[in-house]
Amino acid sequence: MVSIDLLEVPVGPRVRGCFTTRGARAASVTRSDPYAGLNLAAHVGDDPERVARNRRLLTVALGLPDHGVAWMNQVHSAVVAPARRGETPTADALVLRRDDPRAPCAAGVLVADCVPLLLATGDGALMAAVHAGRRGMLDGVVLRTLDAFAARGARAADVWAAIGPSVCGACYEVPEEMRAAAADVEPESAVTTRRGTPGLDVAAGVRAQLRRAGVVHIARSPWCTLEDRRFYSYRRDGTTGRIAGLVLAGPARSVIEA
Repeated sequence: MVSIDLLEVPVGPRVRGCFTTRGARAASVTRSDPYAGLNLAAHVGDDPERVARNRRLLTVALGLPDHGVAWMNQVHSAVVAPARRGETPTADALVLRRDDPRAPCAAGVLVADCVPLLLATGDGALMAAVHAGRRGMLDGVVLRTLDAFAARGARAADVWAAIGPSVCGACYEVPEEMRAAAADVEPESAVTTRRGTPGLDVAAGVRAQLRRAGVVHIARSPWCTLEDRRFYSYRRDGTTGRIAGLVLAGPARSVIEA
């Protein structure tokens, strides 16, 4: 039986943000079942009925109705789309407007090493779930989402951000040419791994972009998806499931330290 383990994060006083794990009592990932636990992705080869069941378990745990979470077809882009009930846009950021009658209860992002980013304004009027992988971060998905907030009158200083579990810079080894190309766009993302090889810290890049844009309320999770087996990791396991980051209206719960 899969259990729900939600890691609560600060995304402002009127918004609830959380990240899932593989499940508090999930069996270890095995070759025979690489999706064991609370896989929430329907595009990775898992049984669609199991994924649908896991999503229903998640909505119940969050106190939401069926289909209360908007998802997206993520393609490592910088495309930002509105979160709407019954729609799954091809995008890498969903912006949820509380005053939109077509808005769902929550917006979600799926990852297995990429950076899940949650954003919200202090009054909870705007929320966003962002898929910030290497390409998306470098191509500007974070800044484009903030631009979407600004277009609705939100000031960056009033935006809260939570950076979720992702592969850390000490583990994310890349070719030297890739690190150099990333450094040209976002210098803070270029690092050296614990093995002394070229690496990338995508979460550090996301945080740097948020700070330069004027966001001051930023929480970064301490969890590396490759090192911590509570999470799915594509770099560790290859074929695997996906955890989720979710943002929804409601009072903030107990949270990680900023």
